[in-house]
Amino acid sequence: MEECTPTLNTGLRGVIVASTKISQVDGKAGKLIYRGYLAKDLAEKTTFEEVIFLLLKERLPDRAELDGIRAALGRARQVAPETVAALRTQPRDARPMDILQAAVSLLATHDPDIDTYTREASVARGIRLIARFPTILCAWARLRQGLEPLTPLPELGHAANFLYMLTGSRPDEELTRFFDACLVLHAEHSFNASTFTARQVASTQAHMYAAVSAAVGSLSGPLHGGANERVMQMLLEIGSADKVEAYVERMLAEGRLIYGLGHAVYQVDDPRAHILAPMSRTMGERIGQTQWYEISRRLETAGKAAFKKRKGIDIFVNVDFYSASLYYAMGIPIDYFTPIFAVSRVAGWVAHILEEQFAEAAPKPQLYRPAARYVGEYCGPDECTLDAIDKRR
Repeated sequence: MEECTPTLNTGLRGVIVASTKISQVDGKAGKLIYRGYLAKDLAEKTTFEEVIFLLLKERLPDRAELDGIRAALGRARQVAPETVAALRTQPRDARPMDILQAAVSLLATHDPDIDTYTREASVARGIRLIARFPTILCAWARLRQGLEPLTPLPELGHAANFLYMLTGSRPDEELTRFFDACLVLHAEHSFNASTFTARQVASTQAHMYAAVSAAVGSLSGPLHGGANERVMQMLLEIGSADKVEAYVERMLAEGRLIYGLGHAVYQVDDPRAHILAPMSRTMGERIGQTQWYEISRRLETAGKAAFKKRKGIDIFVNVDFYSASLYYAMGIPIDYFTPIFAVSRVAGWVAHILEEQFAEAAPKPQLYRPAARYVGEYCGPDECTLDAIDKRR
């Protein structure tokens, strides 16, 4: 009987590993859907707090429910003094994503319900995690500058509190609205690398902090969340719009990446980029630094044309392409671009962990255990015994 050779799906591309009700990425049509709603509509018409409720509770909240989740987030924003004390011991040049990942694990040690394994307790735990990500990151941003962390203000929402605790200034309505839209757009994206990491850890029945901490580590990589930092570094390297074409030619000639172009799923422009681009332009005009938006626009045009001419392929912008210049115009440090991604995406991670561990639909969630194809060496029948090993010594 002929032996069946297993199919090798490198990177699990195209492999469906589970069912989900949380989101859909339609790469051909360029649509991102959260529980039946287009993400672009949510970014324009709702707040991040409403999207948190949608992801965790499977529907948009009414007024009383929205007030309730805002209050729950407000009550949960403070972190234990011991956690802040631990941050004070870290070297000032530590990477923010490493600090965040470590702090998430510390949060577990202060959870009074850590051993309560119910959906209700897990939802409450998720809300605490979502609430505390900004507090941790903003505390670290100030501590590394020799400043004291700021206490979150109860009257400010999630987006406004982050900007206040980061900069020490209350953001105005436009800045808050732009940042809130960024959080909505980054909140969820189906089974991307960090979300799959969270679900894989959750499939072992590990607690939520373990799953989220692992997801933070996955997001930190330059091929995932870290790409937005690379985009801004690229824009700074280019320096001015008249140098874009030469830069593109050099990158392609050297076989190097142009960050922000291309996506693993979208076969058209990332729909989120079309919302972020005008906000980047507006913020640039607001601070009198339009060059970063202008470089981005020219780079998009030149990059697409060069890929078509040189390689005969169409390439498209992804979410990182304009979020970089937008965050930079907001005055956010470059090494905080990926942490902001985490501040938003933790809502999606929590939703997926809940679905992984408490899904009602069949088939029931089970431990992820993919197979591997062994391509290493094989020893002969006389070389793998203990006697043979002893003779080698």
